[in-house]
Amino acid sequence: MVKIAASWQLVLADEFAKPYFQHLIAFVKGEYATATVYPPGPQIFHAFDACPFDQVKVVILGQDPYHGRGQAHGLSFSVADGQRTPPSLHNIFKELQSDLPATPPAPNGNLDRWAQQGVLLLNATLTVRAAEPGSHQKKGWEDFTDAVIRKVSEGREHVVFILWGAYAGKKAELIDASKHLVLKSVHPSPYAADKGFFGSKPFSKTNAWLESKGLGPISW
Repeated sequence: MVKIAASWQLVLADEFAKPYFQHLIAFVKGEYATATVYPPGPQIFHAFDACPFDQVKVVILGQDPYHGRGQAHGLSFSVADGQRTPPSLHNIFKELQSDLPATPPAPNGNLDRWAQQGVLLLNATLTVRAAEPGSHQKKGWEDFTDAVIRKVSEGREHVVFILWGAYAGKKAELIDASKHLVLKSVHPSPYAADKGFFGSKPFSKTNAWLESKGLGPISW
């Protein structure tokens, strides 16, 4: 049995039984046994453990975990305590301060505080080799995380899906936009942020949507 929060175990049971997932787990186990892989094994499904299925209010989609030592801990865009804030996350915080000026400056780059309020911080690929970005792409993780997006779209109501960048934007086709809010913009990386990420106001738009549906806002 996959070690994942009980609420997700129930929702994803059929996915865990599929042949592609069995091949994926065998690949991942082999990688951890023979190479340095991030995040640490017990944190692969941390995004799910920190945000149970029945509490998902927002999904923020990333691509790969960070591939530097000590950074990745299973949440997209987030870094473990004690790590320097990466450039994309720095820009996310910069936009947050512009969008919601009353929000206190972020104490650190660990976004567990968001996850615990119902923000699913999901990477499309949940593992990566050290210093080898993209090394675990097209091994089955994308099939799994696409299924996660579909399950949230089908099984939850009034979720905000925040899709930053062209890669994440393509996932919009998996989402029922008739009952969820899809927010798309360019990626917050330093190479793109000035081309439409800054000023996109994802945080205030998210909270306005949630409040309009009678749901509590996120304390960003």
